[in-house]
Amino acid sequence: MGGGKAVILGPVAADQRLRVFEAFAQVVNSLGGDYVTAEDVGVSVADMKLVASHSPFVSGVSEAGGAGGDPSPYTALGVRLGIEAAVMHAFGRKSIEGLRIAVQGLGGVGGNLARELSERGARLFVSDIDPAKVESVCDQYAAVPVAADDILSQDVDVVAPCALGSTITERVAHTISARLIAGGANNQLANRKVGGILLQRGIAYAPDYVVNAGGIIMVSAEYFGTNDRQSVRSAIERIFERTFELLERADKTRRFSGDVADDIARETISTAKSNAAERRASQLANAEN
Repeated sequence: MGGGKAVILGPVAADQRLRVFEAFAQVVNSLGGDYVTAEDVGVSVADMKLVASHSPFVSGVSEAGGAGGDPSPYTALGVRLGIEAAVMHAFGRKSIEGLRIAVQGLGGVGGNLARELSERGARLFVSDIDPAKVESVCDQYAAVPVAADDILSQDVDVVAPCALGSTITERVAHTISARLIAGGANNQLANRKVGGILLQRGIAYAPDYVVNAGGIIMVSAEYFGTNDRQSVRSAIERIFERTFELLERADKTRRFSGDVADDIARETISTAKSNAAERRASQLANAEN
């Protein structure tokens, strides 16, 4: 789970959407279950229901029987928990109340994250390419609107990238005033050099795939039918501990947190492969006996 991504090059006209997603379902079917799809940027639950009518290899479709459907609230929950863990690490604070947090992008994840943060007393600065989303979030949460080109340079404590990737460039890394970067966007860093700059400047970074895993945790549970709401929430809540321990390990080893996260991921995958190989060998041995 979390190992692949599908892209439909858009824009897709409304009268072509049905045909395009039917074709997409056939491509997913051709992979025979090696890839399971779910919604992300520009894709809705309705689109996934259409795919589900042509393919069994889809999730993020329905809340019937537990957690399911739109994964963005679950992603936002995990990002909020990751921010809180990173704040505890970077600032020694148990609460985000009163902290100035800039949210870049107010789509499904960013909009829900704004709600999560506002409910816990954070002071929000927000931007999006859609003025209507900015206006709505500002009205609901007393956020400060910021031009999209200026959001990353705000005088804030935390920057939460929740738009598309590669927004943290070398220039941004050299000039950003926030002491912490933690958000829901994938591939936030433009290149590997950015990590070195952030480390040198003492800016904490909560790796994207660590804190934004809430959505994939939910759609995985929905797909396998283990989507009891409390179980899903408990699994997502582990993001707090995971993020804090990762940042502490990075500090102790004086390494960039993104590199440490990659090492932990490789260790996890290697262990899983080894355990799977042992199970297969045991099954074969039992079959022969």
